[in-house]
Amino acid sequence: MVKNLGLQNSLLSNIIAEIRDEIIQQDSMRFRKNLEKTGEIFAYEVSKELRYKNVEVQTPLGIANASVFDDTVLLATILRAGLPLHQGLLNFFDRAENAFISAYRKYEKDGSFDIKVEYISCPSTDDKVIIISDPMLATGTSMVLACKALLEKGKPRHIHIVTTIACTEGIDCVEKNLPYNNVTIWTGAVDEELTVKSYIVPGLGDAGDLAFGKKE
Repeated sequence: MVKNLGLQNSLLSNIIAEIRDEIIQQDSMRFRKNLEKTGEIFAYEVSKELRYKNVEVQTPLGIANASVFDDTVLLATILRAGLPLHQGLLNFFDRAENAFISAYRKYEKDGSFDIKVEYISCPSTDDKVIIISDPMLATGTSMVLACKALLEKGKPRHIHIVTTIACTEGIDCVEKNLPYNNVTIWTGAVDEELTVKSYIVPGLGDAGDLAFGKKE
């Protein structure tokens, strides 16, 4: 299931416009903060899909009936670009467990590359709702590998993939190659094109470099 929040005009549309803007991108702190804001918006939308239970809350004047979610949420992200988006999700799911995955492109001399997952820090995923975030879903390969690494830690109840901008190729890759059925992809926009270096067009560029500075 794919939920494209960009199909309906909202505050998210305005934030993504800033995230894409090459002039505004020159302010790395603002870029990070905008990614964090999108994480907060996605957190609110994903929260509607959780299981809830009724509880009684003692107020100074009596007892109120309330609903609170009844799932254990595990927030996961792919380092390093995913950190601001992860923080936005964590601002709302502030009692969630957390997982971090190290994935990178290993380039060959001919310019081709493979995606490598070197490290994962993660609790058990059994019967938990996983929300895994990465600003860009380009080829989809790193997301599939990251989700497979999480599935090695247990059987979650559901996986929510949160990405600010997705490419149709990346969505197709997840749908075809992730060996798990209970998956929802959340995105703020879907672009159609990838460059030969697998960057999304029009996309926004390299989210990690824009947030944290260029790497060697």
